[in-house]
Amino acid sequence: MTASVQGTHSAALDRQRAERVLGLSAVNSAGMGLVEQVDIVTPLYFGRDDAEHDIADGLLRQGFLHTTAFAEALSGRKSLIIGRKGSGKSAICMRLAIGDLTDGHTRLITPDNAAGDELRRFELAGLTSAAAKSLLWRYVFATHAARFLIVHARRHRGRRSPSIKALRRFLQDNGETAEDQLLDRVVRASRGLKASLSFEALGAKVAVDTGDTTAGVRVSRQLEVLEAAVRRASDDLGCVGSHGPLMLLVDQLEQTWSDDAVSIDLVTGLLMASKHCSLVFGSAVRCVVFLRSDVYDSLTFSDADKFHSDELRIDWTGEQLGDLALARASASLGRRLTRAELWGEVFPVQVAGQPTEEYLVARMLPRPRDAIQFLNLCRDTAHARGHRRVEEADVLDATLGFSKWKRLDLAKEYGISFPFLDRLLILFHNMGYVVTRAAFAVRFELVKNLLPKEYPAHTALFDPDIAIELLYRVGFLGVRRGGGVEYASRSTAPIQPHESEFHIHLCFRPALNAHEQEVAPVHNVMTGRHTGTAIQVGHLHGGLHTRE
Repeated sequence: MTASVQGTHSAALDRQRAERVLGLSAVNSAGMGLVEQVDIVTPLYFGRDDAEHDIADGLLRQGFLHTTAFAEALSGRKSLIIGRKGSGKSAICMRLAIGDLTDGHTRLITPDNAAGDELRRFELAGLTSAAAKSLLWRYVFATHAARFLIVHARRHRGRRSPSIKALRRFLQDNGETAEDQLLDRVVRASRGLKASLSFEALGAKVAVDTGDTTAGVRVSRQLEVLEAAVRRASDDLGCVGSHGPLMLLVDQLEQTWSDDAVSIDLVTGLLMASKHCSLVFGSAVRCVVFLRSDVYDSLTFSDADKFHSDELRIDWTGEQLGDLALARASASLGRRLTRAELWGEVFPVQVAGQPTEEYLVARMLPRPRDAIQFLNLCRDTAHARGHRRVEEADVLDATLGFSKWKRLDLAKEYGISFPFLDRLLILFHNMGYVVTRAAFAVRFELVKNLLPKEYPAHTALFDPDIAIELLYRVGFLGVRRGGGVEYASRSTAPIQPHESEFHIHLCFRPALNAHEQEVAPVHNVMTGRHTGTAIQVGHLHGGLHTRE
Protein backbone atom coordinates (compact mmCIF):
# COMPACT_ATOMS: atom_id res chain seq x y z
CA MET A 1 0.00 0.00 0.00
CA THR A 2 1.06 3.60 -0.51
CA ALA A 3 1.35 5.79 2.60
CA SER A 4 -1.93 7.57 1.80
CA VAL A 5 -3.80 4.30 1.36
CA GLN A 6 -2.35 2.93 4.58
CA GLY A 7 -3.48 6.05 6.42
CA THR A 8 -7.01 5.77 5.03
CA HIS A 9 -7.15 2.08 5.98
CA SER A 10 -5.94 2.86 9.52
CA ALA A 11 -8.54 5.61 9.94
CA ALA A 12 -11.28 3.25 8.79
CA LEU A 13 -10.18 0.65 11.31
CA ASP A 14 -10.13 3.29 14.04
CA ARG A 15 -13.63 4.37 13.08
CA GLN A 16 -14.88 0.79 13.20
CA ARG A 17 -13.26 0.17 16.60
CA ALA A 18 -14.65 3.37 18.01
CA GLU A 19 -18.16 2.59 16.82
CA ARG A 20 -17.97 -1.00 18.11
CA VAL A 21 -16.48 -0.21 21.49
CA LEU A 22 -17.91 3.20 22.29
CA GLY A 23 -20.89 3.33 19.96
CA LEU A 24 -19.62 6.59 18.51
CA SER A 25 -21.99 6.74 15.59
CA ALA A 26 -22.24 10.46 16.18
CA VAL A 27 -18.77 11.05 14.66
CA ASN A 28 -19.64 13.51 11.91
CA SER A 29 -18.52 12.84 8.37
CA ALA A 30 -17.23 16.36 7.94
CA GLY A 31 -14.79 16.03 10.81
CA MET A 32 -11.94 14.28 9.03
CA GLY A 33 -9.28 13.28 11.52
CA LEU A 34 -11.68 13.23 14.43
CA VAL A 35 -11.69 9.42 14.57
CA GLU A 36 -7.93 9.33 15.01
CA GLN A 37 -8.44 11.26 18.25
CA VAL A 38 -10.97 8.82 19.70
CA ASP A 39 -9.73 8.01 23.19
CA ILE A 40 -10.98 4.86 24.90
CA VAL A 41 -8.58 5.12 27.83
CA THR A 42 -9.78 8.43 29.29
CA PRO A 43 -13.40 7.37 30.01
CA LEU A 44 -12.32 3.86 31.01
CA TYR A 45 -12.73 3.23 34.74
CA PHE A 46 -13.22 0.17 36.95
CA GLY A 47 -14.47 1.77 40.16
CA ARG A 48 -13.24 2.55 43.66
CA ASP A 49 -11.20 0.31 45.93
CA ASP A 50 -13.74 0.34 48.77
CA ALA A 51 -17.48 -0.22 48.60
CA GLU A 52 -18.38 2.90 50.59
CA HIS A 53 -16.83 5.22 47.98
CA ASP A 54 -17.74 2.95 45.09
CA ILE A 55 -21.42 3.32 45.88
CA ALA A 56 -21.08 7.12 46.19
CA ASP A 57 -19.07 7.98 43.08
CA GLY A 58 -17.95 4.68 41.58
CA LEU A 59 -19.55 1.86 39.65
CA LEU A 60 -21.15 -0.26 42.36
CA ARG A 61 -24.64 0.45 41.06
CA GLN A 62 -24.06 0.12 37.31
CA GLY A 63 -21.17 -2.35 37.35
CA PHE A 64 -22.26 -4.60 40.22
CA LEU A 65 -21.96 -8.32 39.52
CA HIS A 66 -24.83 -10.45 40.84
CA THR A 67 -22.98 -13.37 42.39
CA THR A 68 -24.28 -16.41 44.25
CA ALA A 69 -23.30 -14.82 47.57
CA PHE A 70 -25.33 -11.72 46.73
CA ALA A 71 -28.37 -13.76 45.66
CA GLU A 72 -28.25 -15.89 48.82
CA ALA A 73 -28.02 -12.84 51.09
CA LEU A 74 -30.83 -11.07 49.22
CA SER A 75 -33.14 -14.07 49.38
CA GLY A 76 -32.52 -14.68 53.08
CA ARG A 77 -31.16 -18.18 52.62
CA LYS A 78 -27.82 -17.07 54.07
CA SER A 79 -27.37 -14.58 56.89
CA LEU A 80 -23.63 -14.84 57.57
CA ILE A 81 -21.42 -13.78 54.65
CA ILE A 82 -17.72 -14.55 55.16
CA GLY A 83 -14.76 -13.59 53.00
CA ARG A 84 -11.25 -12.23 52.88
CA LYS A 85 -10.54 -8.53 52.87
CA GLY A 86 -11.43 -7.18 49.44
CA SER A 87 -13.54 -10.20 48.51
CA GLY A 88 -16.70 -8.14 48.02
CA LYS A 89 -18.50 -8.48 51.37
CA SER A 90 -19.00 -4.76 51.80
CA ALA A 91 -19.97 -4.39 48.14
CA ILE A 92 -22.82 -6.85 48.69
CA CYS A 93 -23.77 -5.09 51.91
CA MET A 94 -23.78 -1.63 50.34
CA ARG A 95 -25.71 -2.83 47.30
CA LEU A 96 -28.36 -4.34 49.58
CA ALA A 97 -28.43 -1.19 51.70
CA ILE A 98 -29.55 0.93 48.75
CA GLY A 99 -32.95 -0.70 49.21
CA ASP A 100 -34.11 -0.69 45.59
CA LEU A 101 -33.92 -4.44 45.04
CA THR A 102 -36.94 -5.56 47.05
CA ASP A 103 -40.08 -4.03 48.51
CA GLY A 104 -38.59 -4.40 51.98
CA HIS A 105 -36.44 -1.96 53.94
CA THR A 106 -32.81 -1.93 55.05
CA ARG A 107 -30.80 -0.48 57.91
CA LEU A 108 -27.00 -0.38 57.80
CA ILE A 109 -25.11 -0.91 61.08
CA THR A 110 -21.35 -0.30 60.92
CA PRO A 111 -19.60 0.15 64.28
CA ASP A 112 -16.56 2.42 64.23
CA ASN A 113 -13.77 2.48 66.80
CA ALA A 114 -15.71 4.64 69.25
CA ALA A 115 -18.83 2.46 69.15
CA GLY A 116 -16.60 -0.60 69.31
CA ASP A 117 -14.95 0.64 72.49
CA GLU A 118 -18.33 1.09 74.13
CA LEU A 119 -19.41 -2.37 73.03
CA ARG A 120 -16.18 -3.87 74.32
CA ARG A 121 -16.63 -2.33 77.76
CA PHE A 122 -20.17 -3.57 78.29
CA GLU A 123 -20.33 -6.21 81.03
CA LEU A 124 -23.11 -7.49 83.29
CA ALA A 125 -22.89 -9.32 86.60
CA GLY A 126 -23.99 -12.92 86.34
CA LEU A 127 -23.27 -13.27 82.61
CA THR A 128 -20.24 -14.12 80.51
CA SER A 129 -18.75 -11.29 78.48
CA ALA A 130 -20.12 -12.72 75.21
CA ALA A 131 -23.62 -13.15 76.68
CA ALA A 132 -23.63 -9.59 78.01
CA LYS A 133 -22.59 -8.18 74.64
CA SER A 134 -25.26 -10.27 72.98
CA LEU A 135 -27.90 -8.50 75.08
CA LEU A 136 -26.56 -5.11 74.01
CA TRP A 137 -26.73 -6.13 70.34
CA ARG A 138 -30.28 -7.41 70.88
CA TYR A 139 -31.30 -4.02 72.25
CA VAL A 140 -29.81 -2.24 69.22
CA PHE A 141 -31.70 -4.57 66.86
CA ALA A 142 -34.99 -4.23 68.79
CA THR A 143 -34.91 -0.43 68.83
CA HIS A 144 -34.12 -0.37 65.10
CA ALA A 145 -37.16 -2.57 64.50
CA ALA A 146 -39.33 -0.43 66.78
CA ARG A 147 -38.42 2.82 64.99
CA PHE A 148 -39.09 1.18 61.64
CA LEU A 149 -42.54 -0.08 62.71
CA ILE A 150 -43.60 3.34 63.97
CA VAL A 151 -42.77 4.92 60.60
CA HIS A 152 -44.14 1.97 58.65
CA ALA A 153 -47.44 2.08 60.54
CA ARG A 154 -48.33 5.33 58.75
CA ARG A 155 -48.59 3.45 55.47
CA HIS A 156 -50.97 0.91 56.96
CA ARG A 157 -53.04 3.41 58.95
CA GLY A 158 -51.88 1.67 62.07
CA ARG A 159 -50.42 4.65 63.87
CA ARG A 160 -53.31 4.58 66.36
CA SER A 161 -52.78 0.94 67.21
CA PRO A 162 -52.23 0.56 71.00
CA SER A 163 -49.12 -1.53 70.38
CA ILE A 164 -47.63 1.12 68.08
CA LYS A 165 -48.46 3.87 70.56
CA ALA A 166 -46.77 1.88 73.32
CA LEU A 167 -43.61 1.48 71.26
CA ARG A 168 -43.58 5.19 70.42
CA ARG A 169 -43.89 6.13 74.10
CA PHE A 170 -41.14 3.65 75.04
CA LEU A 171 -38.75 5.20 72.53
CA GLN A 172 -39.65 8.71 73.70
CA ASP A 173 -39.21 7.82 77.38
CA ASN A 174 -35.75 6.38 76.70
CA GLY A 175 -34.45 8.94 74.18
CA GLU A 176 -34.57 6.53 71.25
CA THR A 177 -36.68 8.46 68.78
CA ALA A 178 -33.87 10.12 66.81
CA GLU A 179 -31.91 8.38 64.06
CA ASP A 180 -28.58 8.96 65.82
CA GLN A 181 -25.19 7.53 65.03
CA LEU A 182 -24.54 4.00 66.25
CA LEU A 183 -22.16 5.30 68.93
CA ASP A 184 -24.89 7.45 70.48
CA ARG A 185 -27.34 4.56 70.47
CA VAL A 186 -24.83 2.12 71.96
CA VAL A 187 -23.84 4.55 74.72
CA ARG A 188 -27.49 5.20 75.52
CA ALA A 189 -28.28 1.50 75.49
CA SER A 190 -25.31 0.60 77.64
CA ARG A 191 -26.19 3.15 80.29
CA GLY A 192 -29.91 2.49 80.09
CA LEU A 193 -29.63 -1.27 80.43
CA LYS A 194 -27.36 -0.94 83.45
CA ALA A 195 -29.46 1.75 85.15
CA SER A 196 -32.82 0.18 84.23
CA LEU A 197 -34.77 1.58 81.31
CA SER A 198 -38.31 2.90 81.63
CA PHE A 199 -40.75 0.19 80.61
CA GLU A 200 -43.93 1.79 81.91
CA ALA A 201 -45.05 2.57 78.36
CA LEU A 202 -45.10 -1.16 77.66
CA GLY A 203 -47.14 -1.86 80.76
CA ALA A 204 -44.45 -4.08 82.23
CA LYS A 205 -43.06 -2.20 85.20
CA VAL A 206 -43.47 -5.12 87.56
CA ALA A 207 -42.06 -7.65 85.11
CA VAL A 208 -38.70 -5.91 84.95
CA ASP A 209 -38.25 -4.87 88.56
CA THR A 210 -34.79 -5.79 89.80
CA GLY A 211 -35.68 -7.47 93.08
CA ASP A 212 -32.87 -9.74 94.17
CA THR A 213 -31.85 -10.83 90.66
CA THR A 214 -28.47 -10.15 89.11
CA ALA A 215 -27.98 -7.42 86.52
CA GLY A 216 -27.72 -10.01 83.77
CA VAL A 217 -31.06 -11.61 84.62
CA ARG A 218 -32.76 -8.22 84.94
CA VAL A 219 -31.51 -6.98 81.55
CA SER A 220 -32.48 -10.25 79.93
CA ARG A 221 -36.05 -9.84 81.22
CA GLN A 222 -36.17 -6.26 80.01
CA LEU A 223 -35.19 -7.29 76.53
CA GLU A 224 -37.78 -10.05 76.45
CA VAL A 225 -40.46 -7.45 77.25
CA LEU A 226 -39.20 -5.07 74.55
CA GLU A 227 -38.89 -7.80 71.92
CA ALA A 228 -42.39 -9.07 72.71
CA ALA A 229 -43.73 -5.53 72.28
CA VAL A 230 -42.03 -5.21 68.88
CA ARG A 231 -43.39 -8.57 67.77
CA ARG A 232 -46.88 -7.65 68.95
CA ALA A 233 -46.80 -4.35 67.04
CA SER A 234 -45.65 -6.16 63.90
CA ASP A 235 -48.45 -8.71 64.21
CA ASP A 236 -51.04 -5.97 64.75
CA LEU A 237 -50.02 -4.24 61.52
CA GLY A 238 -50.65 -7.52 59.75
CA CYS A 239 -48.49 -6.67 56.75
CA VAL A 240 -45.81 -9.34 57.15
CA GLY A 241 -45.75 -11.32 53.94
CA SER A 242 -47.15 -8.52 51.83
CA HIS A 243 -43.67 -7.02 51.43
CA GLY A 244 -40.06 -7.86 52.22
CA PRO A 245 -38.69 -7.85 55.78
CA LEU A 246 -36.71 -5.17 57.52
CA MET A 247 -33.13 -6.15 56.77
CA LEU A 248 -30.48 -5.21 59.36
CA LEU A 249 -27.06 -5.24 57.68
CA VAL A 250 -24.04 -5.40 60.01
CA ASP A 251 -20.64 -4.74 58.44
CA GLN A 252 -17.14 -3.39 59.19
CA LEU A 253 -16.69 -5.41 62.39
CA GLU A 254 -12.94 -5.52 61.68
CA GLN A 255 -12.77 -1.88 62.80
CA THR A 256 -13.42 -3.10 66.34
CA TRP A 257 -11.19 -6.16 66.06
CA SER A 258 -8.00 -6.50 68.12
CA ASP A 259 -7.55 -10.29 68.04
CA ASP A 260 -8.06 -10.57 71.78
CA ALA A 261 -10.58 -12.25 74.07
CA VAL A 262 -12.80 -9.15 74.27
CA SER A 263 -12.95 -8.87 70.46
CA ILE A 264 -13.94 -12.52 70.23
CA ASP A 265 -16.70 -11.96 72.80
CA LEU A 266 -17.97 -8.90 70.91
CA VAL A 267 -18.32 -10.76 67.60
CA THR A 268 -19.63 -13.91 69.28
CA GLY A 269 -22.27 -11.81 71.03
CA LEU A 270 -23.26 -10.30 67.69
CA LEU A 271 -23.73 -13.72 66.09
CA MET A 272 -25.80 -14.91 69.05
CA ALA A 273 -27.98 -11.78 68.84
CA SER A 274 -28.45 -12.10 65.06
CA LYS A 275 -29.59 -15.70 65.47
CA HIS A 276 -31.95 -14.66 68.27
CA CYS A 277 -33.34 -11.85 66.12
CA SER A 278 -34.60 -14.26 63.47
CA LEU A 279 -36.18 -16.49 66.13
CA VAL A 280 -37.99 -13.69 67.94
CA PHE A 281 -39.17 -11.53 65.02
CA GLY A 282 -39.72 -14.28 62.48
CA SER A 283 -39.99 -13.13 58.88
CA ALA A 284 -40.60 -9.50 59.87
CA VAL A 285 -36.93 -8.73 60.62
CA ARG A 286 -33.82 -10.33 59.22
CA CYS A 287 -30.22 -9.72 60.26
CA VAL A 288 -27.31 -10.28 57.85
CA VAL A 289 -23.75 -10.16 59.19
CA PHE A 290 -20.67 -9.66 57.00
CA LEU A 291 -17.41 -10.91 58.53
CA ARG A 292 -13.82 -11.23 57.43
CA SER A 293 -12.77 -14.86 57.25
CA ASP A 294 -9.76 -14.43 59.55
CA VAL A 295 -12.06 -12.93 62.21
CA TYR A 296 -14.68 -15.66 61.92
CA ASP A 297 -12.12 -18.47 61.91
CA SER A 298 -10.63 -17.21 65.17
CA LEU A 299 -13.94 -17.55 67.05
CA THR A 300 -14.40 -20.42 69.46
CA PHE A 301 -17.80 -20.78 71.12
CA SER A 302 -20.02 -23.71 71.95
CA ASP A 303 -22.82 -22.81 69.52
CA ALA A 304 -20.57 -22.36 66.49
CA ASP A 305 -22.02 -25.47 64.85
CA LYS A 306 -25.45 -23.81 64.77
CA PHE A 307 -24.29 -21.30 62.16
CA HIS A 308 -23.10 -23.68 59.44
CA SER A 309 -26.39 -23.54 57.57
CA ASP A 310 -26.42 -19.74 57.77
CA GLU A 311 -22.88 -19.12 56.53
CA LEU A 312 -21.59 -18.63 53.01
CA ARG A 313 -17.93 -18.15 52.20
CA ILE A 314 -17.12 -15.98 49.21
CA ASP A 315 -14.83 -17.52 46.61
CA TRP A 316 -14.08 -15.98 43.22
CA THR A 317 -13.09 -17.84 40.07
CA GLY A 318 -11.00 -16.40 37.28
CA GLU A 319 -14.04 -16.36 35.02
CA GLN A 320 -16.05 -14.35 37.57
CA LEU A 321 -13.26 -11.78 37.87
CA GLY A 322 -13.31 -11.50 34.08
CA ASP A 323 -17.08 -10.97 34.24
CA LEU A 324 -16.52 -8.21 36.81
CA ALA A 325 -13.97 -6.48 34.55
CA LEU A 326 -16.39 -6.70 31.64
CA ALA A 327 -19.32 -5.32 33.64
CA ARG A 328 -17.37 -2.35 34.96
CA ALA A 329 -15.68 -1.50 31.68
CA SER A 330 -19.10 -1.57 30.01
CA ALA A 331 -20.57 0.69 32.70
CA SER A 332 -17.79 3.25 32.38
CA LEU A 333 -17.84 3.31 28.56
CA GLY A 334 -21.62 3.42 28.41
CA ARG A 335 -22.07 0.35 26.24
CA ARG A 336 -22.29 -3.38 26.88
CA LEU A 337 -18.99 -4.78 25.61
CA THR A 338 -18.25 -8.30 24.53
CA ARG A 339 -15.25 -10.15 25.88
CA ALA A 340 -13.57 -9.91 22.48
CA GLU A 341 -13.98 -6.13 22.51
CA LEU A 342 -12.59 -5.73 26.03
CA TRP A 343 -9.64 -8.06 25.46
CA GLY A 344 -8.86 -7.00 21.94
CA GLU A 345 -10.00 -3.42 21.45
CA VAL A 346 -9.71 -1.82 24.89
CA PHE A 347 -6.86 -4.05 26.08
CA PRO A 348 -4.41 -5.92 23.85
CA VAL A 349 -5.24 -9.45 22.78
CA GLN A 350 -2.13 -10.87 24.46
CA VAL A 351 0.44 -9.89 27.05
CA ALA A 352 3.77 -11.72 27.20
CA GLY A 353 2.41 -14.36 24.83
CA GLN A 354 -0.59 -15.11 27.05
CA PRO A 355 -4.25 -14.09 26.54
CA THR A 356 -4.64 -10.80 28.40
CA GLU A 357 -7.50 -11.89 30.62
CA GLU A 358 -5.58 -14.99 31.71
CA TYR A 359 -2.42 -12.95 32.28
CA LEU A 360 -4.19 -10.45 34.54
CA VAL A 361 -6.24 -12.98 36.53
CA ALA A 362 -3.19 -15.17 37.20
CA ARG A 363 -1.37 -12.19 38.75
CA MET A 364 -4.02 -11.12 41.23
CA LEU A 365 -5.45 -12.76 44.31
CA PRO A 366 -8.98 -13.99 43.53
CA ARG A 367 -10.97 -11.06 44.85
CA PRO A 368 -12.67 -8.01 43.29
CA ARG A 369 -10.52 -5.37 44.98
CA ASP A 370 -7.39 -6.81 43.38
CA ALA A 371 -9.07 -6.88 39.97
CA ILE A 372 -10.25 -3.27 40.28
CA GLN A 373 -6.84 -2.02 41.41
CA PHE A 374 -4.87 -3.91 38.76
CA LEU A 375 -7.17 -2.88 35.91
CA ASN A 376 -7.24 0.75 37.03
CA LEU A 377 -3.45 0.78 37.22
CA CYS A 378 -3.20 -0.56 33.66
CA ARG A 379 -5.56 2.18 32.53
CA ASP A 380 -3.71 4.89 34.49
CA THR A 381 -0.37 3.81 33.03
CA ALA A 382 -1.78 4.01 29.51
CA HIS A 383 -3.39 7.39 30.22
CA ALA A 384 -0.16 8.87 31.59
CA ARG A 385 1.56 7.92 28.34
CA GLY A 386 -1.14 9.45 26.19
CA HIS A 387 -2.28 6.12 24.77
CA ARG A 388 -5.79 5.86 23.35
CA ARG A 389 -5.99 2.17 24.24
CA VAL A 390 -4.24 0.08 26.86
CA GLU A 391 -1.15 -1.41 25.24
CA GLU A 392 0.94 -4.43 26.15
CA ALA A 393 3.75 -2.29 27.56
CA ASP A 394 1.24 -0.53 29.84
CA VAL A 395 0.09 -3.84 31.29
CA LEU A 396 3.65 -5.09 31.77
CA ASP A 397 4.70 -1.95 33.62
CA ALA A 398 1.53 -1.94 35.72
CA THR A 399 2.30 -5.52 36.76
CA LEU A 400 5.34 -4.44 38.77
CA GLY A 401 3.55 -1.55 40.45
CA PHE A 402 0.58 -3.72 41.35
CA SER A 403 2.86 -6.43 42.74
CA LYS A 404 4.56 -3.89 45.03
CA TRP A 405 1.17 -2.80 46.32
CA LYS A 406 0.09 -6.35 47.06
CA ARG A 407 3.38 -7.24 48.75
CA LEU A 408 2.80 -4.42 51.25
CA ASP A 409 -0.96 -4.97 51.50
CA LEU A 410 -0.59 -8.64 52.45
CA ALA A 411 1.43 -7.81 55.55
CA LYS A 412 -1.03 -5.06 56.51
CA GLU A 413 -4.08 -7.27 55.96
CA TYR A 414 -2.86 -9.75 58.55
CA GLY A 415 -1.01 -7.23 60.70
CA ILE A 416 -3.24 -7.78 63.76
CA SER A 417 -3.32 -11.57 63.73
CA PHE A 418 0.20 -12.11 62.37
CA PRO A 419 2.27 -8.96 62.98
CA PHE A 420 5.45 -10.84 62.08
CA LEU A 421 4.29 -11.69 58.55
CA ASP A 422 6.43 -9.02 56.91
CA ARG A 423 9.54 -10.59 58.46
CA LEU A 424 8.67 -13.88 56.78
CA LEU A 425 8.11 -12.26 53.39
CA ILE A 426 11.55 -10.66 53.49
CA LEU A 427 13.05 -14.15 53.37
CA PHE A 428 11.80 -14.49 49.79
CA HIS A 429 13.41 -11.39 48.30
CA ASN A 430 15.78 -11.98 45.38
CA MET A 431 15.21 -15.73 45.48
CA GLY A 432 13.71 -18.24 43.10
CA TYR A 433 9.93 -18.48 43.08
CA VAL A 434 10.07 -22.24 43.80
CA VAL A 435 11.09 -23.23 47.31
CA THR A 436 11.30 -26.61 48.97
CA ARG A 437 10.44 -27.33 52.58
CA ALA A 438 14.09 -28.01 53.35
CA ALA A 439 15.29 -24.83 51.65
CA PHE A 440 12.78 -22.72 53.58
CA ALA A 441 13.94 -24.28 56.84
CA VAL A 442 17.46 -23.05 56.03
CA ARG A 443 16.17 -19.54 55.31
CA PHE A 444 14.06 -19.56 58.45
CA GLU A 445 17.22 -19.93 60.55
CA LEU A 446 17.97 -16.27 59.77
CA VAL A 447 15.00 -15.09 61.87
CA LYS A 448 14.34 -18.07 64.12
CA ASN A 449 15.97 -16.50 67.17
CA LEU A 450 14.82 -12.94 66.45
CA LEU A 451 11.08 -13.50 66.07
CA PRO A 452 10.38 -14.81 69.63
CA LYS A 453 12.08 -11.75 71.07
CA GLU A 454 10.12 -9.29 68.96
CA TYR A 455 6.78 -11.13 69.05
CA PRO A 456 6.72 -13.20 72.26
CA ALA A 457 2.93 -13.68 72.09
CA HIS A 458 3.29 -15.68 68.86
CA THR A 459 6.21 -17.94 69.80
CA ALA A 460 4.20 -21.09 69.09
CA LEU A 461 4.05 -20.14 65.40
CA PHE A 462 7.80 -19.80 64.89
CA ASP A 463 8.46 -23.14 63.31
CA PRO A 464 9.34 -23.46 59.60
CA ASP A 465 6.58 -25.99 58.88
CA ILE A 466 3.97 -23.87 60.67
CA ALA A 467 5.22 -20.78 58.83
CA ILE A 468 4.80 -22.54 55.47
CA GLU A 469 1.21 -23.47 56.40
CA LEU A 470 0.55 -19.84 57.35
CA LEU A 471 2.00 -18.50 54.08
CA TYR A 472 -0.19 -20.97 52.21
CA ARG A 473 -3.32 -19.92 54.10
CA VAL A 474 -2.83 -16.21 53.34
CA GLY A 475 -2.34 -16.92 49.63
CA PHE A 476 1.37 -16.15 49.35
CA LEU A 477 2.49 -19.72 48.62
CA GLY A 478 0.92 -22.44 46.51
CA VAL A 479 1.70 -26.14 46.84
CA ARG A 480 2.67 -28.51 44.05
CA ARG A 481 -0.01 -31.19 43.73
CA GLY A 482 -0.18 -33.61 40.87
CA GLY A 483 0.48 -31.75 37.66
CA GLY A 484 -0.22 -28.25 38.94
CA VAL A 485 0.09 -25.75 41.78
CA GLU A 486 -2.84 -25.16 44.15
CA TYR A 487 -3.42 -21.99 46.14
CA ALA A 488 -5.59 -21.89 49.24
CA SER A 489 -9.34 -21.62 48.81
CA ARG A 490 -12.42 -23.01 50.49
CA SER A 491 -12.15 -26.23 48.50
CA THR A 492 -8.43 -26.93 48.84
CA ALA A 493 -6.99 -29.16 51.53
CA PRO A 494 -4.36 -27.92 54.00
CA ILE A 495 -0.72 -28.69 53.31
CA GLN A 496 0.16 -32.32 53.94
CA PRO A 497 3.41 -33.38 55.67
CA HIS A 498 4.68 -35.15 52.55
CA GLU A 499 4.22 -32.09 50.31
CA SER A 500 7.53 -30.33 49.89
CA GLU A 501 7.47 -28.05 46.81
CA PHE A 502 5.93 -24.56 47.07
CA HIS A 503 5.55 -21.70 44.59
CA ILE A 504 5.30 -17.98 45.30
CA HIS A 505 2.08 -16.61 43.83
CA LEU A 506 2.54 -14.76 40.54
CA CYS A 507 1.04 -11.70 42.20
CA PHE A 508 4.09 -11.22 44.44
CA ARG A 509 6.97 -12.37 42.24
CA PRO A 510 7.81 -9.06 40.53
CA ALA A 511 7.94 -7.12 43.81
CA LEU A 512 10.18 -9.77 45.38
CA ASN A 513 12.34 -10.15 42.27
CA ALA A 514 11.53 -13.84 42.53
CA HIS A 515 13.25 -15.03 39.38
CA GLU A 516 12.99 -18.39 37.71
CA GLN A 517 14.69 -21.21 39.53
CA GLU A 518 17.97 -22.62 38.30
CA VAL A 519 17.77 -26.38 37.97
CA ALA A 520 20.86 -28.56 37.88
CA PRO A 521 21.44 -32.31 38.12
CA VAL A 522 22.95 -33.74 41.29
CA HIS A 523 25.53 -36.51 40.95
CA ASN A 524 27.11 -38.79 43.51
CA VAL A 525 30.80 -37.84 43.36
CA MET A 526 31.82 -41.38 44.25
CA THR A 527 29.67 -43.33 41.79
CA GLY A 528 28.99 -40.64 39.18
CA ARG A 529 25.30 -41.53 39.17
CA HIS A 530 22.49 -38.98 38.86
CA THR A 531 20.79 -38.82 42.27
CA GLY A 532 18.35 -35.93 41.94
CA THR A 533 17.78 -32.31 40.96
CA ALA A 534 18.90 -29.18 42.78
CA ILE A 535 16.77 -26.02 42.71
CA GLN A 536 18.84 -22.88 43.23
CA VAL A 537 16.86 -20.58 45.48
CA GLY A 538 19.47 -18.10 46.70
CA HIS A 539 22.43 -17.78 48.97
CA LEU A 540 22.91 -17.27 52.69
CA HIS A 541 25.68 -14.90 53.72
CA GLY A 542 27.42 -14.60 57.06
CA GLY A 543 30.43 -15.60 59.08
CA LEU A 544 31.55 -19.19 59.46
CA HIS A 545 32.71 -20.03 62.96
CA THR A 546 34.67 -23.20 63.72
CA ARG A 547 35.99 -24.59 66.93
CA GLU A 548 39.52 -26.04 67.12
